[in-house]
Amino acid sequence: MWSRFSNPAKFEEFARVAGPIAFWIFALCAAFGVIVGLFIAPAEQYQGESARIMYVHVPAAWMAMASYSFIAFMSLVAFVWRHSLADVAARSAAAPGAVFTALALFTGAVWGKPTWGAFWVWDARLTSMLLLLFIYFGYMAVWQAVPERARAARFARILALVGFINIPIIKFSVDWWNSLHQPASIIRADGPTIDPSMLWPLFAMIIAYTALFTWLVFLGMRAELAVLRMEKRGSRAPSRPVGSVTES
Repeated sequence: MWSRFSNPAKFEEFARVAGPIAFWIFALCAAFGVIVGLFIAPAEQYQGESARIMYVHVPAAWMAMASYSFIAFMSLVAFVWRHSLADVAARSAAAPGAVFTALALFTGAVWGKPTWGAFWVWDARLTSMLLLLFIYFGYMAVWQAVPERARAARFARILALVGFINIPIIKFSVDWWNSLHQPASIIRADGPTIDPSMLWPLFAMIIAYTALFTWLVFLGMRAELAVLRMEKRGSRAPSRPVGSVTES
């Protein structure tokens, strides 16, 4: 399996099959999650109907951290094992991860207004999530700003690995500092505290977002590999000598 993903041709063969499967998993799970979450699941006991935004917000926040963790892991793989597709995978995950982070911040602000009375507060989790968005922007900017691909990849790996420090800060901020966010209600040693009728559509949306991320990364990687192939062919094309003429 590892060798399959280190060979661009074998990876593209796999992605052509797995990509559409991931898309349909996204479509089906998203349809189930939206319909059940918005129209069938009961309203939250204390927050009422406004809590239904969690079916969009919680999976987005989860994927914001998971996407960056994927980037950091791929950067580590590129550093240690010189995996030929690791940098391509990391770079392709950056834009979807940034979108998930922005979506989490936006829906969090919408949810925060009726819950906290304000769209934004300088809460530890909110602030660290905003920092994550800036790290995403910085990571993508490195790839665009450094013209030499090898140097850009090296700088991007370093930034990705250093920026990963922020992920546990986001996760454990509610335990380390006073926070307006509630503690974990799903991944707990004593089991989830959320009602099963609300948990199933939430799980469905998490699976949907994960499948969407997978599909987008596959698309991005295939596009990046196509660009690399064209650049490689261009560098191999024979140049015409200066002053040469063609026969008419």
